[in-house]
Amino acid sequence: MSTNVLTVNPDAPLKEAARRMLEAGVSGLPVVDDDGKPVGIITEADFVASEADRRVKRRAGLLRLIQHDPDVPSQERLVKDVMTADVHVIAPGADHSAAARLMSREGIKRIPVVEGGRLVGIISRADMLRAYTRSDEDIVTEITDHVMRRILWIDPSRVTVRSVEGNVTLTGRLETRSDASLAVELTKRLDGVTSVVDELTWEVDNTKLEMVSPPAGFPRHNW
Repeated sequence: MSTNVLTVNPDAPLKEAARRMLEAGVSGLPVVDDDGKPVGIITEADFVASEADRRVKRRAGLLRLIQHDPDVPSQERLVKDVMTADVHVIAPGADHSAAARLMSREGIKRIPVVEGGRLVGIISRADMLRAYTRSDEDIVTEITDHVMRRILWIDPSRVTVRSVEGNVTLTGRLETRSDASLAVELTKRLDGVTSVVDELTWEVDNTKLEMVSPPAGFPRHNW
């Protein structure tokens, strides 16, 4: 996601939002209140709809002028007048595939990332494309240095990591089955990873607790 997010206030003039979008080269802006809480989003589509509405009202205003009707509105339109208030958001810890599914299902190009009710970033289709075009070398480096060494505290030499076009294969022998499962699940969540082939084995299956009978003479109600 992008954390340096350009935003606009709902009470800002529509012209200001248009200027910010043009200068930044973006097609949409999150709308946040004075507390940083997202209250909407304004996109190129909102401007198109606003312009069509303005033209209709302008024609109606000209007609009223011809008919000597003094009630002709002239108030400047604000962002809150045209923004989309029903906004889909996502948490920063969400999987990028969840963001992709949400974009596809709702037909949207960007999703505000919200934590604790405040805007902390935004993820766009461009971000998703960049994630899927990561080099295999970057993917392998993140798995070995970040996932294995820093998160799981596993010696990277115990695991062979291969990546071809984002299709990752993990091979090796770890101490426990839970370590192997975590290595696979965390790898699946990385940007650019499209699939994971699990060829990991383990020395101890610590996911199963062996139930044994209590010692002879031990009261069962205390076991």
